[in-house]
Amino acid sequence: MRPLPEVPSAAAGFDAGRSEAALVEHYPRLTRLGYLVLPHSLSRDRRVLTAHALAQRSLQAARRAGPADSEAVPLPRRPGRAEPADPGYAYLRRQVLRGALAAGLPLRLRRRPRRAQFPPVLPLTWGLRLFPHCGGADELALEQQLSAMSGAARAAFVLRGLEGLADGEVRRVLADAGVADPHAALMEADGVSAPCALLASSGFDPCSLQARLPDLPRRRRYVRAALAGIAALLVCGTLWGLPGDGWGRDALSAPLYARNPAAEKALDPGALRRVPAMFWQRSPRTDFTAWPTRGDRTEDTRLLRRALRVWARPGGGVRTSATLRTPVGPPMGPPQLLYAGEVGASAVVLFYDGLRVVRYAEPRDADPSEGAALDFARVDGADVTSAGALVVARAGGAVRYLTAPWVRQVRVRDLLAPGRPPRALHRSADGVTDPLTSPATAPGCRSWYAVELADEAAVRLVTDLGELAPVRLTSGPPARPHDVSGRAEYASWARTACLLSAVRSHGVRTVNSWLYATQSLPEGNGTAQWLCTRAETWRGTGNRALAQFQAPSGRPPGSRPPGVVAARAEDSPDCGTRSPQVLAGVLWKSRGGRWYVLAAGSEQFASLTTSGGVTGRARGRLLAVPAGAGDRARLTGRLADGTHVGALR
Repeated sequence: MRPLPEVPSAAAGFDAGRSEAALVEHYPRLTRLGYLVLPHSLSRDRRVLTAHALAQRSLQAARRAGPADSEAVPLPRRPGRAEPADPGYAYLRRQVLRGALAAGLPLRLRRRPRRAQFPPVLPLTWGLRLFPHCGGADELALEQQLSAMSGAARAAFVLRGLEGLADGEVRRVLADAGVADPHAALMEADGVSAPCALLASSGFDPCSLQARLPDLPRRRRYVRAALAGIAALLVCGTLWGLPGDGWGRDALSAPLYARNPAAEKALDPGALRRVPAMFWQRSPRTDFTAWPTRGDRTEDTRLLRRALRVWARPGGGVRTSATLRTPVGPPMGPPQLLYAGEVGASAVVLFYDGLRVVRYAEPRDADPSEGAALDFARVDGADVTSAGALVVARAGGAVRYLTAPWVRQVRVRDLLAPGRPPRALHRSADGVTDPLTSPATAPGCRSWYAVELADEAAVRLVTDLGELAPVRLTSGPPARPHDVSGRAEYASWARTACLLSAVRSHGVRTVNSWLYATQSLPEGNGTAQWLCTRAETWRGTGNRALAQFQAPSGRPPGSRPPGVVAARAEDSPDCGTRSPQVLAGVLWKSRGGRWYVLAAGSEQFASLTTSGGVTGRARGRLLAVPAGAGDRARLTGRLADGTHVGALR
């Protein structure tokens, strides 16, 4: 029958002074108790030191607890044993047991670790390893049996054999030490076959020790590793505390990593390339190299130095972005300063290094706690058609442009409203426009604002796709693209603009939309248009082409639905300068409810053929074949020179 629940601890009352006397008198017994109960997964050397530490800490706990209010009643002991049973010793024994049992608990992330689970700080040995004296075969057998038991069972066996306590008192002591099931611990301890007298052997005495040398090669490796770590910490601390005028605890740039003369010159604001205001009029090139240095803070050396250093070494407080496949490393030499001034609530600096445009923005008060922004965009090979403007600020869903010096007029046009005339967009004396809603971040597609940049030679249409360099929009065949003009081209772009989201933040330089075929639909359903929209990137790879089918619509211009994407391809030469032909098809349903496979090719095609689920053939570059709902067909075409090509994919 299971015993009744345990009664409160017998060590309820004690005195700190009596506990100190008990520790001095019974210190060997307490350390032996801790040594035997500690988990055997620890090394013998660590068990010795931990046993001494547990015994010494037990007195500290007694002093914190303070004097008792009442005397304890002596506890019953086994006949023939004269062991001490005073309350002070009982309290010390309980503290040692608690620490020894806690040392065997696994470390948990969500549980506060116990002090006994870590190696003791004191006592400490240096250069030696301490062990109890070696026992005989009986002691070794008992050691093996104890190592296979739980900590509570070892404690029960030691209390019964070393302390001579009756089973009832063993249960009370274990419960007071925090054991959840003392009865199960006693039952497990009953499985030990070795005699209890072996517990008093010198092989389990942590106070009678022998010294041995440690693993000297391993100690030398540890010492060298520790010295190397200390030296590294000293070097890092010295570098962290060096005086400087641009980096430190509150700076936005990371610490210096090299002392290279060329790299340091590139970070010198005095070495920046500055272009005079009227240089663009006599410049042999009309691109970013001809842009003059503008802004009201071009002489702010501190701002320029911060911008250059953050560019070279952006710290953790800098929000960095870059167009796809754009290198984000430091400048290779002193860059060209395009702009430095205040735009809205930010101070903005624009650089150009021949390959990239770099934008640095920080709060007006230069508070490093608010962070900074660093944006990169690749613009190599720019010319007068693609160097007309740059994004100088982006905030609150609006964008502001810095226009080229040769731009005479800036107007805003909503591509989804082709019949609405453009409106003027005001610019400052430095060429910075007023804020304009950005289609790159606007929800939905209820409007799509583009900017017309007019110079003495042309009016170019650009739009924002979420990057520093706006995208130029053109129309016409791939070999002869031209700026968008005329009612028909604006009406075509009205149904194409919402498809530009497919190339947002893709490093796009230009987007050309080409009307390559018109087709009369079966059953007198009107005339459809076939267009190929191709996006060319700055890096030359990742170009995307979309073939779209624009069915006739009875809605007024500007409210007609976007075109249906019939085919798409990436890194394909089709619909481009090298391969200007394009072929695409759709499954279309007439107003009468009948299905057709419609296909159209560019002017290079002499015939079209469908196979698979729908078969048909047509001379020329247009095809319409009756089909069923859900039919799938394979489309091929033959060029005028006899070459067979497939659809855009």
